[in-house]
This record gives sequence, structure tokens and C-alpha cells, in this order.
Amino acid sequence: MTPSRRMLLVHAHPDDETIGNGATMARYVAEGAGVTLLTCTLGEEGEILVPELAQLAADQADQLGGYRIGELRDAMAALGVTDSRFLGGPGRYRDSGMMGTPANGHPRAFWNADLDEAAAHAVAVIREVRPQVLVTYDENGGYGHPDHIQAHRVAMRAADAAADPAFRPDLGAAWEIAKVYWNAMPRSVVQAGIDALAALGEKSMFDGLGDLDDVPFVVPDDVVTTAVDARAHADRKDAAMRSHPTQITVDGPFFALSNNLGLEVMATEHYRLVRGRRGPAVGDEGWEDDLFAGLEP
Repeated sequence: MTPSRRMLLVHAHPDDETIGNGATMARYVAEGAGVTLLTCTLGEEGEILVPELAQLAADQADQLGGYRIGELRDAMAALGVTDSRFLGGPGRYRDSGMMGTPANGHPRAFWNADLDEAAAHAVAVIREVRPQVLVTYDENGGYGHPDHIQAHRVAMRAADAAADPAFRPDLGAAWEIAKVYWNAMPRSVVQAGIDALAALGEKSMFDGLGDLDDVPFVVPDDVVTTAVDARAHADRKDAAMRSHPTQITVDGPFFALSNNLGLEVMATEHYRLVRGRRGPAVGDEGWEDDLFAGLEP
């Protein structure tokens, strides 16, 4: 039986989904919603945090992408997500590396993909799954990574094209997504996390980065529209993050999740509604508390 509520998340590399939306995904799976993840590359150019796996790197055996397929599978099992796919199939598009690196010029680099061709793969998924909600990055990809920017472009182009009956009718009947969200990191939430960690004598990933207003992925609170409280599923996000050991050190300075406070902060995830009708305001901030808010049941 098809779930009445369905969402699609478009991400650049394995692990991006867990960092940004892992708790949200776990919450909606637990509530019976259909959750589909579409990952655009295998993350072949990622740094490797596990010394004994260093030989998998792009400049050595170049096997990291295949290894990360397994990490993503384990992470999705932790979150309860059963529908996880790669754009165009595993390996169709390659991790482009950071901006200005030689990896940008690889023949299969996602950064160089034809937009309509790549979007068509996403359109096929949209018309099959028929999600009411789409989640992806903002136009800067959060922090300027080429693949994040391209994932944003592909997702937004696909959202338009999927609703156009004239675009690739061979990919199924047209479907219009009701609400489109971009991931968001509110300034007040980031500052609260920094202050909480400082009170415990711990450092945060923002130490040394200067004014938060200059951090690319930190946005003003008035840009944020939605906060999904998924603290009841913090343990699932924690397990999913631990499923990406080549990329994430859970107890390190980037994700200090060794205490309950850290878990709670990471398990309330924020969004910016850019298309669709905003649901009822909740709490002092006036944010929605549900990505499906305002939609017909």
C-alpha cells in the first residue's frame, strides 16, 4: 500500500543525508510516511578518516565510492529508510571534488553534467514516487561545494519538469510537488549550540571561523520557516552517522555527540520553504513543525 505522505530528498554524496536530515527521515519513517533518498554521486573524492582504508582514496585504488555504497546502506538501515537510490544508477555521476580542484574536470564529474539529462533521472523518480515534499540544498549548496550546487539545480529543474506533461512523457505521468524545502542552519540555533558546548568546556566546529554571519551555511532566523523536532529519533541519527566512518568522526569536534545535549541539538533539523503553502506557525519563532503541514491528508 502506498503511504499517503511521501517525501523525496536529493543529496550530493553519501553522508550528506544523515548530517542534514537524518533525524527528519527517521521521524517520518516511524510515522509511516514514504521516504525516498536520491543520492547524486558515490562520494569518490571524499577524505578518508579511517587510516587502514586510506588506499581506497581517489589518488590510489579509487575504490572509495564503492565502499561508501555500503556505508549508505547501513545508514539507511539505521534510519529505517528502505528506498534509497543513486541518480541515474550507482556511478553514473562522479564526485566533483571541491571547487577549483582537478576532480572538477573528470569526464563523469557531476558538476559538468548536462542539467536536463541529469534532471530527467530525477523526474523518473518523482513521477514514480509522487512525493508531496521535496528537500534539497539552497542555491549555494549550503557551503559552495560544486556537487551540492549541482544537486540543487537538478532537484529544482526536476521539480519543474516533472509537473510538465510535455517533458519526457515516456517517464510517466506529470506530477506536481506541493512543497519544496531547502536545508537551513539558523544563526540562533548555531549560537546556542556553541554556547552549550563552551559551557561544557568543549569546542565546536565553528571555533576559529569568525563571525557567524560570514559562515556560508548559517542563515538568519527570519529565513527559516520550519523546525522538525525529531529528538525522539536522535539515537537513529547517531547510529546512521556512525555508519559513515570514512567521513564522520561522531565524537570529534565536528559532531560532538557523546552527550545527550549534543544529540538533542543535532536531532532538531531546520528548513526553508521555497515553494508551496506554509503551514500553521508553532512556538515563539513562528516556524512550522511539520514538512507536510498544510497539506491535505
